[in-house]
Amino acid sequence: MKAIEWKPKATKQLKKIGDRSIQKRIINAVAELKTFPETANTKTLTNHKYNHRLRVGNWRVLFNAEDYVEIVTIEEVKKRDERTY
Repeated sequence: MKAIEWKPKATKQLKKIGDRSIQKRIINAVAELKTFPETANTKTLTNHKYNHRLRVGNWRVLFNAEDYVEIVTIEEVKKRDERTY
């Protein structure tokens, strides 16, 4: 079992999400990170500022995981199209 620590930036971003149901989905998904690395919808990031990401619908929770899980930031994935890359 790993401890989960929310950074102030991530907490603020979570509060800014207007939809309460999305907030709950993110909180529940983050709670499952206690069993990391067996958690679903996680991916190890390479050449990135943060170690891992958790996918929750259109939202990505970026975090670092060592002895404990540190939730760093929450970002919404905007619609992608042919001009994205």
